[in-house]
Amino acid sequence: MTENPGPQDTTATAERLHDAVKRLRARLRTESGQHSTGLSPTQLSILASVVREGPVTAARLAATQHVSAQAIAQSLAVLKAAGLVHSEPDPRDGRKKLMSADASATALIDRLLAGRAAFLARAIDQVVAADEHADMDRAIELLERLADIDLGEGSR
Repeated sequence: MTENPGPQDTTATAERLHDAVKRLRARLRTESGQHSTGLSPTQLSILASVVREGPVTAARLAATQHVSAQAIAQSLAVLKAAGLVHSEPDPRDGRKKLMSADASATALIDRLLAGRAAFLARAIDQVVAADEHADMDRAIELLERLADIDLGEGSR
């Protein structure tokens, strides 16, 4: 039976994981060309959601992005001004607007995702030995479980 690590070990592991994820995210932004878009990471995340889920309401975007309606409105204003998204009345409820992505937005998100994937594939090929691929799969499964955990509202 494996012993549970003590609180200090868990805290140190959490800090290392946070630092590693933060560094990897920054590297992916650089390698994908995200910085050259002139859009913030939040704006690009919202744009990717519109591309993936659109047409979609601003309220739905706020919920999926875990940000306020005001933050969504500010980001959508920038994306509209750039011609990347547009709004149209919701045919089921005329009081609501549905956000849709322009074809240029889809192309931009596809290019960024392809750049990230290409970088990660090259990095994995160079860093992860053949006998470590199963370890990589287990690490990904653990990260997915951490991303999906619901600890409840009182855990913060």
